Amino acid sequence: MAPMSSRDRNTSLNDRQRRLLLEVARESIAHGLRTGRPLRVNPTDHDPALQAKRAAFVTLNERGRLRGCIGHLEAIQPLVADVAENAFSAAFRDPRFPPVTAGEFDALEIHISVLSPPEPVVFTSEADLLRRIRPGTDGLILEEGPYRGTFLPSVWEQLPEPRQFLAQLKLKAGLPPDYWSDSVKVYRYTTESFSESDR
Repeated sequence: MAPMSSRDRNTSLNDRQRRLLLEVARESIAHGLRTGRPLRVNPTDHDPALQAKRAAFVTLNERGRLRGCIGHLEAIQPLVADVAENAFSAAFRDPRFPPVTAGEFDALEIHISVLSPPEPVVFTSEADLLRRIRPGTDGLILEEGPYRGTFLPSVWEQLPEPRQFLAQLKLKAGLPPDYWSDSVKVYRYTTESFSESDR
């Protein structure tokens, strides 16, 4: 999988910082296997870029198949701490999968997506929204009352057509795929994504 990447100079991580985040994610899963708890990190031990409050998702694949994906849409803690927490949660708390076992550990491939701050998409109708979506680039958050769902930009690889992408996002949010109302809210974000296979 090769998710689209944001190239904003103010937010891009260098190769060393990316490698360190991938190492923290793997160590957090290993720590979870040993102790049942996520790895605790001290953000001040790391570069300022990793101390900054950023939101991230950690995705685990095993032999090319999804094995877990957990993250935050809002920046609530330092990036390095967010990655450690989300790696543990993707391995052991994704309700779609049983907890990762020690026998699976070496086969896991870790992907990290660091999110830009979400921005509202302004549209007048569903057709207008579909015209404004940027396939391959936009991650989307859909909100309708208590219902909420998101797809990372990498999901465009499985759902390349905007109408299908939006319909599946509605399902993920708990809504019918043909649902529409004037109160639907949509936000977009981009990701800076990298994985162990890039190394």
